[in-house]
Amino acid sequence: MSGTASRPVRYADAGVDRGEASGLVPRLAALGRTTHGPQVLGGIGAFAGCFRMEPGRYRDPVLVSSTDGVGTKVKVAAAVGRHRGIGHDLVNHCVNDVLTTGAEPLFFLDYVAAGRLDGGLVLELVAGMAEACRAAGCALLGGETAEMPGVYGLGDYDVAGFLVGVAERPELLGPERVRAGDLCLGLPSSGLHTNGFALVRHLLAQRELGYEAVLPGCDRPVGDLLLAPHRSYLDPVRALRALGPVHALAHITGGGIPENLPRVIPAGLCAEVAAAAVPVPALFRAIAGLGEVPEAECWATFNMGVGMICVVPEATGQAVTELAGLPVLRLGRVVASEGPDRVRLDLTPGPPDRGE
Repeated sequence: MSGTASRPVRYADAGVDRGEASGLVPRLAALGRTTHGPQVLGGIGAFAGCFRMEPGRYRDPVLVSSTDGVGTKVKVAAAVGRHRGIGHDLVNHCVNDVLTTGAEPLFFLDYVAAGRLDGGLVLELVAGMAEACRAAGCALLGGETAEMPGVYGLGDYDVAGFLVGVAERPELLGPERVRAGDLCLGLPSSGLHTNGFALVRHLLAQRELGYEAVLPGCDRPVGDLLLAPHRSYLDPVRALRALGPVHALAHITGGGIPENLPRVIPAGLCAEVAAAAVPVPALFRAIAGLGEVPEAECWATFNMGVGMICVVPEATGQAVTELAGLPVLRLGRVVASEGPDRVRLDLTPGPPDRGE
């Protein structure tokens, strides 16, 4: 020990402000309570959240879970200074993943980590989560906020979400239901959703473009278009299931149609999908034009305007043209196949794509 006098060291000297974190808890709890129904026992602030399953409501219930983040979309939000939509992104991504099994959402938990906690930013994020949870009829049951200097830089943060839903076991959707002759119906995305942002940020940096730039064919700054919240497909899928049988649902996230649709197509079958059936939004074409990104690379990176694919019997598919206000895109059908490919995506050009 040096003989030089020194003052006592506190946690704040290491970059952690306990006061900021503890002061947030009552305000975050208040946001959570706006999503609670009688199934939630207690409230936010305990060590764990309790959710009561309603006796007699389910015959053979299966709990379905999903967890995800929003990737480097948080960097765009930080640069533009708008974070509420990230809360919607987080909830809706998890809702859509759980929805692919045929489950309905029950409750959601979040995790927010930052180099230094900004109370206003955290409240904006959680307010967005609460809004999305209310829209989905889902309880925001709890969460965790962590200040981690040295892991995250000042101004940096990351988020993750965890959602639990429930489905009746005989009504679970999946590859085992899919048959040759089924139709593949697409539901439009609201933009990039939460995937492909590392490539977009790279292309913008190469061209030295800021988020206020308006890209060719677009009518708003690119930052606004990139921050469009991830669309929830809960209501459209409910409407589809009310019309007739649904065999499988594929949430089109990272890897686009080529990587996500095969997850619901069983061996011996192949989904033949025509890219020309998708009215690709101008934003995707503008992004590709920034770096002459090949067409196949675009379809293997972005959703290209399709956020959910519904695999349905032909009778169901022929009976629907729109769902909960969204147009239905007729992408192709499932056929018998002896080859290894579960999806064949035809990139032959079609009619001109649509603008924003």
